[in-house]
Amino acid sequence: MDSSYLSNPIIFLLDTVFSFYILAVLLRFLLQWVGGDFYNPISQFLVKITHPPLRLLRRYIPAIGKLDTSSVVLLLLLQMSSDFIVLTLKGMPFSFAALTLLSLSQLVSLLINVFVFAVFARALLSWINPGTYNAASNLLHNLTEPLLSSCRRMVPDIGGIDLSPLIVLVGLQLAKMLIIPLIQELITLV
Repeated sequence: MDSSYLSNPIIFLLDTVFSFYILAVLLRFLLQWVGGDFYNPISQFLVKITHPPLRLLRRYIPAIGKLDTSSVVLLLLLQMSSDFIVLTLKGMPFSFAALTLLSLSQLVSLLINVFVFAVFARALLSWINPGTYNAASNLLHNLTEPLLSSCRRMVPDIGGIDLSPLIVLVGLQLAKMLIIPLIQELITLV
């Protein structure tokens, strides 16, 4: 029997669990950053599942202004742990610097993807069911409004059509195309 027979399903399960938890920590960090509604049921769920490790880290890592540095450290530690386990199970050699850069590139990619999906979902909800309130649409509004409002200030309203979601999506995709390859190039140099 091939050694990848068992390692592939284990890698899949571990990567999935780590990915969902990293996403939860990232969403909590972002909602805290933008001043999201923490009485929202989705926010309460995120707080409950991410509170134990953050409570421990906050004893030793203070916040820097509005930046919750303990969340950033937890994100990096979780992503590095996930990448370490996956690379080890695959038998791939790596250095600590390469592991750090790989984890950083994956976190930046996830951050950009979260904003892309949030802006896209908010735009769809505004077309399908405008003006209604629910927990998810409220969080989408809280998360995307800083990006969209800054774009609206730069781009005028054209005939009652808000082009800010389209411009933000293009900007996020460009950022991903410029930042991720740069970090990956650094990985090959380490």
